[in-house]
Amino acid sequence: MQAIRRSIAVYRALATALSRAGLAALLGLILLHPAGGAVAQLATAALVTQPVSLPDMALGPADAPVTITEYSSMSCPHCAAFGENVFPMLRAKYIDTGKVRFVFREFPLDIKAAAASMLARCVANGDAEKFFGIVQLLFQQQRQLMEQTNMTLRLIGTQAGMSEQAVEACGRDQNLLDKLVADQRFAHEVIRVDSTPTFFVNGERLKGAMSFEELEEKIKPLLKE
Repeated sequence: MQAIRRSIAVYRALATALSRAGLAALLGLILLHPAGGAVAQLATAALVTQPVSLPDMALGPADAPVTITEYSSMSCPHCAAFGENVFPMLRAKYIDTGKVRFVFREFPLDIKAAAASMLARCVANGDAEKFFGIVQLLFQQQRQLMEQTNMTLRLIGTQAGMSEQAVEACGRDQNLLDKLVADQRFAHEVIRVDSTPTFFVNGERLKGAMSFEELEEKIKPLLKE
């Protein structure tokens, strides 16, 4: 946790690396149109499709006609409610049927959420199914996570097959934390994410809690049926 506190303290000083070809040009469009507009919206949509530092954790085919990207914090009650009440229906009807690709992006609002995000990444080790399973557990135990962070993370990590030493090492992984914070800064400063949950449906920004019916209303017109 000490490493997390140090990195959060210097959060504002971290530089965002635009490592992919074309991102710098798109960023220029965003800055030229700070109030929005068609050009800026198209540029934002393109930027949302690209992971920055950490690889995306996603379910559903890459060529699905609809992509939903959620920016979420493990300490956000509305994010937990979405994960518990809306996501299972979304997955059953649209993701598992190949109509929607769902991308989960971490946007930790505090140190505890950052630690939880790091654990999910460590447990998954690149496996999206494992990642979403751990995220579900973390949301289900959100109250315990907020009240007894270290114990909850250790319990979930060991239940997932990690040793206590591995859980502790994950929490001290400065490289992972730096990437997490850099991605959050990119989302905040470039894509203008400032709260959780924030969703992008084929690039259209939707802020705040979403019901299944509200999401479905956005999805249906985008499907080629």
